[in-house]
Amino acid sequence: MNIKALRLVGLLEGISFLLLLFIAMPLKYIWDNPILVKYVGMGHGFLFIAFLVVLLVVCHRMKWSLSMFLMGLVASILPFGTFVFDFKLKKIEQEISVI
Repeated sequence: MNIKALRLVGLLEGISFLLLLFIAMPLKYIWDNPILVKYVGMGHGFLFIAFLVVLLVVCHRMKWSLSMFLMGLVASILPFGTFVFDFKLKKIEQEISVI
């Protein structure tokens, strides 16, 4: 696994989180239709765990500090956090490709 894989899983996790927060949850609590929470929530849960596993593997392979892992962890629990974290990962990826 590499930074590209981490960025992809982070993008998918971020999108699933936003779908859960801004589409599935309002449907459940405003319009009393909980069906999307079940499926979107399950997908988001899988992607959340996948993101953390890929983050851990990439941090280990790249010999990144614990703070980088914690930054990714915090990003994964904040709305839009993985998109901000992706910006940092893209910078790192570009620096590596220059070398």
